[in-house]
Amino acid sequence: MAHVIPFKAVRPSRDKVGLVASRSYQDYSVEELRFQLEHNPFSFLHIINPGYKFQKEIAGNKRFQLVKNRYLEFKEEGVFIQDPEAAYYIYETVSRNQTYCGIIAATSVEDYEKDIVKRHEDTISHRENLFKDYLQTVGFNTEPVLLTYPDSAVINSISAEIKAERPEYEFSSLNRDTHYLWVVNDPDKTAKIKAEFDKMPAVYIADGHHRCASSWLLAKESEENNPEHTGKEPYNYFMSYLIAESNLKLYEFNRLVTDLNGMSKKEFLMQLDEWFRIENRGTEFYKPSKKHHFSMYLDGEFYSLYLRKTSYEFTDSLSALDPYILFVKVLKPLLGIDDPRNDLRISYLPGRNESFEVKKAVDEGAFAVGFGMLPLTIEEVKQIADEGLTMPPKSTYIEPKLRSGLTVYEF
Repeated sequence: MAHVIPFKAVRPSRDKVGLVASRSYQDYSVEELRFQLEHNPFSFLHIINPGYKFQKEIAGNKRFQLVKNRYLEFKEEGVFIQDPEAAYYIYETVSRNQTYCGIIAATSVEDYEKDIVKRHEDTISHRENLFKDYLQTVGFNTEPVLLTYPDSAVINSISAEIKAERPEYEFSSLNRDTHYLWVVNDPDKTAKIKAEFDKMPAVYIADGHHRCASSWLLAKESEENNPEHTGKEPYNYFMSYLIAESNLKLYEFNRLVTDLNGMSKKEFLMQLDEWFRIENRGTEFYKPSKKHHFSMYLDGEFYSLYLRKTSYEFTDSLSALDPYILFVKVLKPLLGIDDPRNDLRISYLPGRNESFEVKKAVDEGAFAVGFGMLPLTIEEVKQIADEGLTMPPKSTYIEPKLRSGLTVYEF
C-alpha cells in the first residue's frame, strides 16, 4: 500500500501567489532571471538565489543558510503562511493545448525504500548527498516529486466535486497558463483520498528521482540522530505531486553529438548500415512514425534509420527501448559516448520542440549529428520500474513541469 497523507503546507497569501510562484530556476535565461529579481520582490527566485541581495555569487553551505534566511523573511513578512490543518491540495494547470490536474501530498520515504514508490532511473550519489545537505540546512522542500498512479474513479469523483467550488488560488503565469489550487481539509474527503491510495500496491516516479533519493537519505540520517524517533516526524515523508497515468504527457529527448568520433560522413553511414536500413530523406523534415525507427540529421540532410530486427536480439524490456538501442548500437560503439550522463560531447533536446531545433543546432555548427525517436509510453516506463531496471539518461521528458513556491513542505 502507498502511504500518501495530507500535510500542513506553507503557502503564499492569496493576493501574492501569482508573484511568488516561479518556474524551476534552471528554466530561466540569465536575462529573465535578472528581470525577475530586479522587478518582482515577491518572487520565490529571491529565496533560491539569495546572493542577489548582496550582489554576489554564493555557493555551498553558506548559500544554503542564506536560502533559509530569505525563506524565514518571507514568513515573517506574511508572504508565506502555514495552514493550520493538514490537507491535500488539488492543483490544476490549464494551457492552450493541455490540462493537468493532480494532488499535492506527503509520501512515505519508507515506501521508496521498499520499492512501493518505484523508480526507473539511476541517481548520482554526490547529487543525492548535495541535495540532502541542502534540505537538512534549509528545513523545507518546495519542489514536489512527480508521481503517477493508475487512474482512480474515486479520486476523479472527489476531485470533480471539489473543483466545482471556488479555488483557493486562481492566477495566470506569463506563458499564459492558468493555475488553480483547492485546499482539501474536509475529514471525510481526506479519509477517502487516503484510503484510495492505501489500496494501491505501487506508485511510480515520473520526475524527481534525485529529490526522492535525497529525502530518503535525510530521513535515515535524521532517524539516527533522533533518539525519540517515532516514524511520524515530517522527515519521514517527502512532498509529491500525484497525477493519474492518463494525464501525463511523455515526450522523447533528441540526441545531439558534437562530432563523428573521427569518422567521415561516408564511414559513419557505412557503420550504421550494419544495424539499420538507411534512407536519405534529403531536406524534407522527418520524424519517426514507429517504434524502433529513428530520425537522423547529418550534413544538411535528414535520414530515416530502421532497426534491422533480424540482427538485433530483444532480451528484456530494457533492450526494447529505443533510447537504449540508440545508445548500445550508435552512441557508444560508433560515436564513443561511454557516459551519456556526463560526456560533454552529447546534448539533449526535449522532443516537445520541433524538428527544426535539431536541424538548427547542427546547421549552426555546434553539433555534427542529431537523432530523434518516438516518445516512450507510460507502460514501457512502468515495466522498466517493475523489473527493477533503469533506463538510459534522458529517456523521457515528462510534463507537467511544476512551479516552485506554490506549496512548501517543512521538516
